[in-house]
Amino acid sequence: MNIASKYLSRVALLIILLNSFQGFSISDKEKQEHSIEKGEEINTKDGINDYIAHHLKDSHDFHLFSYNNDAGERQHIGFPLPVIVWTSNGLVTFMSSQFHHDDAGHVIVERNGTKLTKIHSKIYELDASASHVNFDEHHHPTNAHKVLDFSITKSVVGMLLVGLLMILAFGALARGYKKSSIPTGFSRVLEPLVIYVRDEIARPNIGEKHYRKFMGFLLTVFFFIWILNLLGLTPLGFNVTGQIAVTVCLAIFTFFVVTFSGNKDYWKHIFWMPGVPVPMKIILMPIEILGMLTKPFSLLIRLFANMTAGHFVVMSLIALMITLKESFGPVGSTGLSLVLALFISLIEILVAFLQAFIFTMLSSLFIGMAVAEHDHDHEHDSHGHEIEDAEDVRGDFI
Repeated sequence: MNIASKYLSRVALLIILLNSFQGFSISDKEKQEHSIEKGEEINTKDGINDYIAHHLKDSHDFHLFSYNNDAGERQHIGFPLPVIVWTSNGLVTFMSSQFHHDDAGHVIVERNGTKLTKIHSKIYELDASASHVNFDEHHHPTNAHKVLDFSITKSVVGMLLVGLLMILAFGALARGYKKSSIPTGFSRVLEPLVIYVRDEIARPNIGEKHYRKFMGFLLTVFFFIWILNLLGLTPLGFNVTGQIAVTVCLAIFTFFVVTFSGNKDYWKHIFWMPGVPVPMKIILMPIEILGMLTKPFSLLIRLFANMTAGHFVVMSLIALMITLKESFGPVGSTGLSLVLALFISLIEILVAFLQAFIFTMLSSLFIGMAVAEHDHDHEHDSHGHEIEDAEDVRGDFI
């Protein structure tokens, strides 16, 4: 356990240091979205808000940082990602570098007779007769429409990276158990975490009889969310769990697992509640059906809102070195921004674990409610006292 704590402490320290470097790179090098081509620095409130909003969105390229060369031209450091879209002329693929980092609809990419452009991180197809994008008073394109986007975006790269890391880490843990019952190396960090999920989440909420069936799902969800949250604290710019589409998919998986695992008692309590008068059964039925949908909705909103808010707060504190420069001077504003950003980063490390724990805990709770056997006798100890089972624990939790 001491070795596991040592590994986790080092990871936490590394994330804090990297996040501090991220603050300096953002304040000194990143530019307002509409001013990138001019090489202007972000030094206004609107520019900072635009940058934070841009950071929270997904991206079609992997952008690390930007700088102005000796000629005053804006140079971007990063690498492009594959763009895969379904247009009116069928499937079109190319690299995102064809947009030349434009996100305002100025650059038109023509492939297979289809003209495409990128506006606010969304790819649009221009009308056949259009040569440039026209906008209305709300800056919405009037002669272009969105396409079905299957591109490998930055968030997809993050999920693939985390998936690969999990396969390698847990593959090594499984191979280690074949050789010895005592894990070695980094597997000694994973083992107590796996045991924690089993003994503190799965067993109490699902019950001894059924928990093993769902351990694979719960472990995958827990480590997938946790590692993605930690990855979002690095300067790589990932915000995967801050994308509503990702949290929706995770919640849908939980919904399907709960729905297809529910026993007859579960469905009976939803459609024909036992032990209540018939008129109340009819009233409770739509309420229970609505409850089936609100459970995954609460999962996806909680994870999305907390991670998005965390990123927004960190970026806002980093921006203090710009907004407070006139009041405190460059040194004072930078020092205050650094201290506050480091403090919030410490809290965000805890939040990264906490959100993974809450999502997994509630998922196991919903699964336990679906597989619980309501009409059964409680076991008793040697003194004749009832032994609490998973259903009692869930009742106390609720």
